[in-house]
Amino acid sequence: MQNIALEQKATIVNPTIPTVSSNLPLTGSKMKKVFCLLLLSMLSPAALSPAALMAQDKPDPWIQKKLQQFKPLTDEQKAAIEQAVPNQSTAKPKKTRKVLVFYRCEGFVHNSIPYGNLAIEAMGRKTGAFSVDLADTYDVFTTKNLEQYDCILLNSTTGMLFPTADQQNAFLDFIANGKGLAGLHAASDNFGRHPACRAIVGGEFGGHPWGAGGNWAFKLDDPEHVLNIAFGGKGFWHSDEIYQYNPQTYEGPQVLRVLLSLDMAQSEVSKQIKDGPREVPVSWLRKAGEGRVFYTNFGHREDTFRKPMILQHMLDGIQYAIGDLEADATPTAKVGAKSPALAPAKP
Repeated sequence: MQNIALEQKATIVNPTIPTVSSNLPLTGSKMKKVFCLLLLSMLSPAALSPAALMAQDKPDPWIQKKLQQFKPLTDEQKAAIEQAVPNQSTAKPKKTRKVLVFYRCEGFVHNSIPYGNLAIEAMGRKTGAFSVDLADTYDVFTTKNLEQYDCILLNSTTGMLFPTADQQNAFLDFIANGKGLAGLHAASDNFGRHPACRAIVGGEFGGHPWGAGGNWAFKLDDPEHVLNIAFGGKGFWHSDEIYQYNPQTYEGPQVLRVLLSLDMAQSEVSKQIKDGPREVPVSWLRKAGEGRVFYTNFGHREDTFRKPMILQHMLDGIQYAIGDLEADATPTAKVGAKSPALAPAKP
């Protein structure tokens, strides 16, 4: 993949130091000025760049955000997640696998993030499918550091903004060169400043008419697909917040293999919009260069991570992204027509 050039960085040259006449007395204020200019002249242009100057002693606002919003899970909550996680993986790992779970938010912060982190750790540990490193600082995105991982998982990250072009390129090249990317929920409310990264995910948030307090119907667009085995070939109802996607950013069925979507045959779903019924995808997979991508919009609510069916779907998607579970990623528009499995009547 071609490296992406971000905006050109400004270059600051060393300031010119005024010549001080030897017959002029150096007062205290003049001496201080000359001393400061001498120090500045010895600093490299990189040290004087706007980015470097802004970074000095600047607190990271994310640290305060997560301290205020993330509450420790109770023993009961941990036990419920542990019980819901699958006991075994669909595919046997081809080798020891490692997943980098990134969960930093520059925008809205989802309270479900710690629940998702715990669930991903638990499914890796219980099934032996992979180990997990959690991270929330951009310094993990270097080519050297990413070599140890098989997959990057974005857990409801919002508005990710790589500080440097090298970090963005390390992320893109990781996937294009044959590794994997998995995204949960707000991984698609992301990358507004990085369109190449946004395109790999598949689209960007364009509102959520189907709120977290509702119970929504879902159909399987591809009932027999291996990444849909968790649903037993049947549509279903589930409570979660569901996104629609900005049409200018959504990659669509020409690129994505859509796995499941909202069931617009159910009036409870279709009445939430005035321009429907229309297709609103929820989970998909795709190829990106030599790499593999899985995304699901599930994961806004904390209790989503206590639903065995949803966790199995996530695990299968992660195993596909890693490269252990073979799955057909032919775009939906390029495969023969399939009969969807619609949701049953509302329970």
